[in-house]
Amino acid sequence: MKLSEIILGLLKIPTDFLMGIFAFLVAYQLRTKTDLIPGIELPLDPHSFPPFNEYLQFSAIAIAALVILLALNKAYSLKTTRSLNKEIGQVWIITATWFMLIIAYFFIIREFPFSRLALAYSWIITAIFVAAGRSIIRFIEYFLLQAGIGKRKLLFIGNNHITDVLYKSMKKNPKYTVVGILGKKEGSHKNLGNIQDLGSIIKKHNIEEILQTTSDLTHAQGEDILEFCRENHIGYRFVPDLVAMHKTNIDIETEKGYPILTLKPTPLDGWGRVLKRMFDLVGATLGIIILSPIMLLSAIAIRLDSKGTILFKYLDDGARVKRVGQKGKLFNFYKFRTMKPGTHNLRYNELAENDVRKDQPLVKIKNDPRITRVGKFLRKTSIDELPQLFNVLKGEMSLVGPRPHLPEEVDNYKDHHKFVLTIKPGITGLAQISGRSDLEFEEEVRLDSYYIENWSLWMDIKIIFKTVGVLFNDYQE
Repeated sequence: MKLSEIILGLLKIPTDFLMGIFAFLVAYQLRTKTDLIPGIELPLDPHSFPPFNEYLQFSAIAIAALVILLALNKAYSLKTTRSLNKEIGQVWIITATWFMLIIAYFFIIREFPFSRLALAYSWIITAIFVAAGRSIIRFIEYFLLQAGIGKRKLLFIGNNHITDVLYKSMKKNPKYTVVGILGKKEGSHKNLGNIQDLGSIIKKHNIEEILQTTSDLTHAQGEDILEFCRENHIGYRFVPDLVAMHKTNIDIETEKGYPILTLKPTPLDGWGRVLKRMFDLVGATLGIIILSPIMLLSAIAIRLDSKGTILFKYLDDGARVKRVGQKGKLFNFYKFRTMKPGTHNLRYNELAENDVRKDQPLVKIKNDPRITRVGKFLRKTSIDELPQLFNVLKGEMSLVGPRPHLPEEVDNYKDHHKFVLTIKPGITGLAQISGRSDLEFEEEVRLDSYYIENWSLWMDIKIIFKTVGVLFNDYQE
């Protein structure tokens, strides 16, 4: 997702609100100061029209309701996929629905404190002004694209008649910079190589979207392309019929008469990412404030129980403790120390035979002798994880998500495991409330993948509350 797309998408909300308020003010002036419709008298009697401040309060509430209605109808998508005409059409339909709801509200309360004509003016002018605001944002987007800001780098896979038609069309589309194609070396298009070069070409040219126009690929190659795009948040579109074999949901668009299947982004692309980050900031801040006494007591207990640092900050060789975050980036990881100093590497040496997850990327030591007395309690209650709230504030982690793993563990991931690295790791997650460390690694990946593809804010809230319940039950046992 381009930064310009996010900014312009967010800009729609205050623009719609301000345009709506302005529309109500214009409607007020038209009804009270002008004789716009012959035969309808002006409200010369001050008791026949409400005071301006009451009208303004009603306007703010009504426009806020309109913004909510627009949001519920997905009119604030951060990535523009429909034409301006379709977007304006959607605005008119939603404002008409909104106007009918207002009329229904006044009918139910059996009171109509405002001029009906002023309300009708407000609806028509609001629809016009909101549509005008959307048009202004589109023009801003157009000028940014003309300046090269917000363009998406597009790569074609295939070299046939369909490629020729769509290649010319996309070259004219201001939203795209067509980098070239992968396919047979024929035709006048810029050929960058063959399908085996896909990974290196994407990195070299910073490709952001792929449009596949050929079915002349093996089943395995098709699956590899889809998996690669999914793992690296690269847009994927296809002229059928390959995607029919894939389980992922798709959207259907048309370009020059050709049906194009688009791999749907996850809910954490676009608005979902913004909403989740806001939730993380609020939740982490409240968590630190509320749980600070527990963290302070834990720090004192660790210091009294054994020698060493309060936080698990350094490995046996003195290197800083790191975890693998979103897109494979390493970050400094905060956690209360629960083990005796200098015993971290024993998990790979003397204690390797106690690993209950042999032949899996993650190591799990049964009856781990390295854990201190206080550490056992901290791990049992997961209090040792509380410092990760600071990782959340820094934007390195999320409250809910896949668990952050060690670099040496991630090195053993298979390709399909890497999908969990497409979002920020979490303090808790769907896998943690479904069995914690007793789960097989493949099952953990399956649950985390389900979470990514089906995320919602309500799911995060439920996981957090269930985490508290799981910890309470574990402690009782």
